[in-house]
Amino acid sequence: MTPEVRPPSPCADGVPSDLLRRTVADGMLVAPTVFGEDTRVADLAAFFEDDHVHAALVVDGSGRLVTVVDPADLMGRPATDLAATLGRLTDRTIPSTLDLATTWWSMRHSGRRRLAVVDAEGHLLGLLCLTRSGRGFCSDADVEARRRERASVLTPA
Repeated sequence: MTPEVRPPSPCADGVPSDLLRRTVADGMLVAPTVFGEDTRVADLAAFFEDDHVHAALVVDGSGRLVTVVDPADLMGRPATDLAATLGRLTDRTIPSTLDLATTWWSMRHSGRRRLAVVDAEGHLLGLLCLTRSGRGFCSDADVEARRRERASVLTPA
């Protein structure tokens, strides 16, 4: 029998103090990139060329999350396949009301860096993104700055 893995106390395990007494909603990106149900594998393959991208969120017309696609989900799939048929929601979504410090601990120890944040009806609220260092979460401002930086590199002066 495997012993239950429980998050240690924040004081004992180095949980960043800015994560304490906050919820997932406080740490999520509120404007993640989303894709519609008609998105193809080729579109997501291009999206995943950015090394900061680890998950693609596919939503229906009402904003309900249909699936979360990781790069590995595209392996061996024809470019014309619908992305909505790939990926999964299980273990890739999280409610917005959960404790942020406990979620941080769980993400660090599981190796998962992206979780889609959903409401009780499955509508997408945001994306929780663990930073590459694992010390905290990405912000909307960080993501926007990277977008502008990439755009400036791609746009000749």
